[in-house]
Amino acid sequence: MSDFRQAFLSFAIEQNVLCFGEFKTKAGRISPYFFNAGLFADGMALKQLGEFYAKAIRVAGIKFDVLYGPAYKGIPLAAATVVALAAQGQKVPYSFNRKEAKDHGEGGTIVGAPLQGRVLIIDDVISAGTSVRESVELILGHGATPAGVVIALDRMERGQGALSAVQEVEAQYGMPVFAIASLADLLAYLHGHPNMEQNLLAVARYREVYGVT
Repeated sequence: MSDFRQAFLSFAIEQNVLCFGEFKTKAGRISPYFFNAGLFADGMALKQLGEFYAKAIRVAGIKFDVLYGPAYKGIPLAAATVVALAAQGQKVPYSFNRKEAKDHGEGGTIVGAPLQGRVLIIDDVISAGTSVRESVELILGHGATPAGVVIALDRMERGQGALSAVQEVEAQYGMPVFAIASLADLLAYLHGHPNMEQNLLAVARYREVYGVT
């Protein structure tokens, strides 16, 4: 496992963003872990999170012209990531959407850079894929091309069928999805921490039932 992925999981646990216990998912499953990126709730945490996203983007090697963060969680993620990329010498324009179109001033639903060229979508996780679908439709509606999606954590579990939510997005839109870390990375992390053996066993059992390769 890449060092930055291990560092990200450690960071998420320290921030209580990645928690262990019993949590009910949107699909009605009882999951032994829960990830809530909204709890990266201070300036230092957001700075570090942006650096992890920037690292994942660089490792993926994806080419894009604009970074797009869907409202609401994607907005601070996009802002933090372009600041981190700028610190590394890469100037990247970014934009985000309003939930409701503005009918005065500059108007419209997009704030920031115009959606043009290849647009990379940034979000926290992909559950049902609703946010991605709305983002893709918005990007196409502006005459731009969706270049891919980058998320914080890929749960690697089945959606409605045999594929995971991430795999469904990749198949439906023909674009890649990149994650800072995945369920496989989490299992590797837990395996390396003997004091988390109980969590390791619970997560491993969950993957056996709901996981995809």
